[in-house]
Amino acid sequence: MINYLWGFFIIVGVIYSIIKGDSNLSNNLLTGGKSAIDLVINLVPLMCLWVGTMKIAEKSGLLAIVSNKLSKVIRVIFPEIPKGNPAIGYISSNIVMNMLGLGNAATPFGLKGMKELKKLNNDSDEASRSMITFLAINTSSVTLIPTTVISLRLLHGSINPSEIIGVTIITTCLSTLFAIIFDRIFYLLWRKKNG
Repeated sequence: MINYLWGFFIIVGVIYSIIKGDSNLSNNLLTGGKSAIDLVINLVPLMCLWVGTMKIAEKSGLLAIVSNKLSKVIRVIFPEIPKGNPAIGYISSNIVMNMLGLGNAATPFGLKGMKELKKLNNDSDEASRSMITFLAINTSSVTLIPTTVISLRLLHGSINPSEIIGVTIITTCLSTLFAIIFDRIFYLLWRKKNG
């Protein structure tokens, strides 16, 4: 589905460019690839720095301590997951990585967490309540340090690239809160309709 959506955007963009008479279309197509490669090359050292910092936090046990503390909250949000199930650890690690702005590092934990939740759901293709809640939280993800955005701001010459941290914390906390609230509302509506 997403491939069709991107294809639609590209076709609309090309048609709009032709109608508008934009002669830079071919130049932009050719230079866009170079700009993307330059961005990736400039981002790699910054991402290595952040990932390295997180590895130090992981090796020192800081990540385990934070995940352990967070698992108590996870048990409240996901009451269907049995105590001691590996899904709790994966979900906690995913949330911690997202909080630190390392979405790429969070993805493997998220996938493992979903795999464990699927096992708890008897390997059904239909998403369980826990799977839906995890998806809502993962999508809204509280972010304390938006490392990728800070890196992009730094690359583009921002005077104070980290000034967005306060706003990011507020907005992502609100988005996660609303995600959990709406998840519960829709679950209760579904339960009322089916039960």
